[in-house]
Amino acid sequence: MKQPWYSKRWANILLHCLAWVVLFSLPYFLKPSMDKHPEREPNRVIWEVYYILNNVVLIGIFYFHAYVLIPFFIYKKKFPLYGLIIASTLTGLVAFRWLFQTQVIRNEDFELNPTVLFSIFMLLFILAASTAYIMIKEKMRDDRIKSQTENETLKTELSFLRSQASPHFMFNVLNNMVALARKKSDQLEPSLIKLSSLMRYMLYETDEDQVPLEKEAEYLQSYIDLQRQRFGPNVKIDVNLDIEDGAYEIEPMLLIPFVENAFKHGTGMITEAHIEIKMTLKKNVLHFLVVNRYDPRSVELKDKTSGIGLTNVKRRLNLLYAKDHTLTIDRQNERFAVSLNINLH
Repeated sequence: MKQPWYSKRWANILLHCLAWVVLFSLPYFLKPSMDKHPEREPNRVIWEVYYILNNVVLIGIFYFHAYVLIPFFIYKKKFPLYGLIIASTLTGLVAFRWLFQTQVIRNEDFELNPTVLFSIFMLLFILAASTAYIMIKEKMRDDRIKSQTENETLKTELSFLRSQASPHFMFNVLNNMVALARKKSDQLEPSLIKLSSLMRYMLYETDEDQVPLEKEAEYLQSYIDLQRQRFGPNVKIDVNLDIEDGAYEIEPMLLIPFVENAFKHGTGMITEAHIEIKMTLKKNVLHFLVVNRYDPRSVELKDKTSGIGLTNVKRRLNLLYAKDHTLTIDRQNERFAVSLNINLH
């Protein structure tokens, strides 16, 4: 989607500049200062410099409060330190006005109390405007991300319904179950239960925005068990899905593409095929590791029905978890490793 002109960086900076120019030009248009204060006429240039410097200070306070104090002190609940910084800022404003009145223009009628009250009013106005600005900005950002997430979720869901349950994979699983039925194997019933659980999760439970991490782990385990039954002793599969705290939630179908990719590229004509899958949860950080051997000499054509793919998963991670995740993909020495860390809230 093409970005509108008003959301571009240059347009945002221009709008801010125009807003400040209009705001600080109002006193000149509404109440000419020299008409109301003829005593300032001899020091007109000095007053103009003071007015400009004062406005620059207020603008600096506005952005300092919006981008430093709010995210690093208010959001992190460091209220005593925040109060100390605001008090220091107020003291600085009062000292600035006092020095100008008493030391620069030598105003013998200067009174401290009105200056303090005016400084408090101006500071509160700037802080309120800064807070409103950052809240509106974050609300617009959240709405934009929500809209993008809804669109991406819809695309992912459609792609998932068409391709995640790969017909090739299902064909092999059903063939294995037919063989088990002919042998009257005891593994047939648990295999059917796993397949039923897998299909139920894929078709119904993924309608939610998020699912319990425990259910996502159960789905991965069912998928891996069916693949283990399919390949038998030809592929060594090491699995450790250690989820101690089931209170966390995750976006559905977010991890399976990495596992599916490992079975697609780590099996077949691979010497000593070995797939390692590990999931751990420490505090609120999910660590997910998938490692498989691969043959660099074999070039596989991408199957259109082989899932949503790593590219789409990267886009989804960037959209849903932004700075709350790190993804590392390492390919060397016939070893393909995917390491994913997600900060779950």
